[in-house]
Amino acid sequence: MPVGMIILLAISILIFLGLAQRVLDRLGLTDRAALLFIAAMLVGGFLPDIPLTRTLSINIGGGIIPLILLVYLFIKAGTPKERTRAAVAMLASAVVIYLVLKVFPLEPTYAFLVDPLYLVALIAGVAGYLAGRSRRSAFIAGVGSIILNDIFTRVELFARGAKSKLVIGGAGIFDAVLVAGLIALGLAELIGEIRERLGGEPGQGYPEELREGLRGPGRRGGEEEE
Repeated sequence: MPVGMIILLAISILIFLGLAQRVLDRLGLTDRAALLFIAAMLVGGFLPDIPLTRTLSINIGGGIIPLILLVYLFIKAGTPKERTRAAVAMLASAVVIYLVLKVFPLEPTYAFLVDPLYLVALIAGVAGYLAGRSRRSAFIAGVGSIILNDIFTRVELFARGAKSKLVIGGAGIFDAVLVAGLIALGLAELIGEIRERLGGEPGQGYPEELREGLRGPGRRGGEEEE
């Protein structure tokens, strides 16, 4: 079974067990919405690719559904500042990946310790966190940079006259998208949690509309009542 499918099934189990509620809240996703996206990605991975041109197409599970998820999260962002930060972070991360791939192409000769595709996912995840910082922006940047770079690469090959059929979001890109998103989100969650504990403001990583619910009547200015 592909790595991407295993990751999606594992995430589904965590959601069913209620272990992902906190992370989903911080992303602005409900359990139902998250499961719907996961189901769509799983099913979409088995559906025929949608042709864009005679030699260029896009995968539903690895391309279209992740793009819809990114748009959904972008709309759910609490402020224009967060939307801008997420968009800039995604573009910056995509540029980093593009430059790295120019130096280290995805070839077996570069697979010293790990599949180079997952190395790219690692770079995307770290770059996504560093550029996005917040949970939602980091996730958008990590996932979006992989998809955006794949689109750039496929279009570039298409413009050069590639004769073989090219699929956006297909093959291992589906796995890389999920790995990059989880790494970016994991770093944001871990480091964000540490910063919250050191700063003494629970719920700092939550969307603004959720913070008031976390601050009881005895809290003011984000400070928890002793």
